[in-house]
Amino acid sequence: MKEKKSLVKKGRVVLIQLKEGISFTWNELKNNKFRTFLSLLGVSIGIFTIVAIFTAIDALKSNVKKGFESLSSNQIQVSKWPLTPEDEDGNPITDAQGGGMIEYRWWDYMKRPDITINEYKFLKANSKLAEEFLFSYSANQNTVKYGRNSADNVTVMCETEGLDKIMNISIDKGRMITKNEFDAGSNVCILGCDIATSLFQDEDPVGKAVKIKGYSLTVVGVTQKQGGSMIDLFETDKLIFTTYLAGKNIFNFREPDGELDAIPKEGVTPEQLTQEMIQLMRQCRRIRPGQKNNFSINQFSTLEGMIDQILGIIRTVGWIIAAFSLLIGGFGIANIMFVSVKERTKIIGIQKALGAKRYFIMTQFLAEALILAVAGALAGILLIAIILWIAPIPAEYDVHLTFGNILSGVAIASIIGILSGLLPAWTAARLNPVDAINSR
Repeated sequence: MKEKKSLVKKGRVVLIQLKEGISFTWNELKNNKFRTFLSLLGVSIGIFTIVAIFTAIDALKSNVKKGFESLSSNQIQVSKWPLTPEDEDGNPITDAQGGGMIEYRWWDYMKRPDITINEYKFLKANSKLAEEFLFSYSANQNTVKYGRNSADNVTVMCETEGLDKIMNISIDKGRMITKNEFDAGSNVCILGCDIATSLFQDEDPVGKAVKIKGYSLTVVGVTQKQGGSMIDLFETDKLIFTTYLAGKNIFNFREPDGELDAIPKEGVTPEQLTQEMIQLMRQCRRIRPGQKNNFSINQFSTLEGMIDQILGIIRTVGWIIAAFSLLIGGFGIANIMFVSVKERTKIIGIQKALGAKRYFIMTQFLAEALILAVAGALAGILLIAIILWIAPIPAEYDVHLTFGNILSGVAIASIIGILSGLLPAWTAARLNPVDAINSR
């Protein structure tokens, strides 16, 4: 029982000493404002750089992810054009070889045959691993009219059945185009929400008819708002979807070239489906053994991986830049702490003569270094918050300062502060009280 009371008493003494040490530190910082400012500056710049880069990367990731929202995660695409450059054997290149630039040989890809509806029918009839197929082609720069209202430069997507299964399109009003309507080539359409707003304002578009090149299309649905993205692979807000045959009539296409999308059955990986698609396409196009593929199989997960690599490089570069600022800030704190030890040598000697323990002296100086570093971090973070508040950032781009990034910045600054103050604090704690009191 006595031992317990003794421990409690010692604990109270330690807390009181810590409180006194921090209070003493705070007074020292207030009394030496210029010195405090110099210490803060380096840390502020470093933390500003790190947190700003973390915030920018989070915004980029969120924005890029939005660009992939309308695509199935396991979707593959048979196309004339590869998403990423390919090597001589037709395999996608996902990083720079030898540190050089990757060449996208568009002049070679342009010579390839177009993907056709007949190839879509062949793959659909012979594939054993695909759950669903979709053939689509686009007609750009169209004017769409409803009454006196019109929308210009509209892209019309002409689709076969499978749109609802392969593309993650959410319907806000009305319904999806049915299988019978796709098969019959009915003159129906789904409007992107931005197109619907431009043409109909507050009026309900469902059941109304819009006109494209003199042809009438009945609106059966309107998509939910998706929002903008830096990578608009499939921005549904500004598109119109109609059936393949209706689009063929409207735009007078004999044999439209397009793209063919597929998703694997349950238990089948995108890689397995890719291999099957390669074999079937070679068979359909009668490509002999040893001849190169004249088509590409794109996996959107490959593009996502490349984007993650780029963001990782940006993060690394940001850390390198910030490290120099933090190093300068850390040395600044250490130098000022050594100056502080020299200026307070007599006071340290008096404290030790009165019975102050080493940990008490160390606490004072470590607390001072920690407060300097954290205050510098908060100043840098506050500057980022002000910039984000006053900067004209478009509403669709999700850029905000997260609690996690704030916490990371403060934690990094705290580590820098403790490391910078450790040696000066240890030096102060080891001073001989008699020599310290008699020092000049």
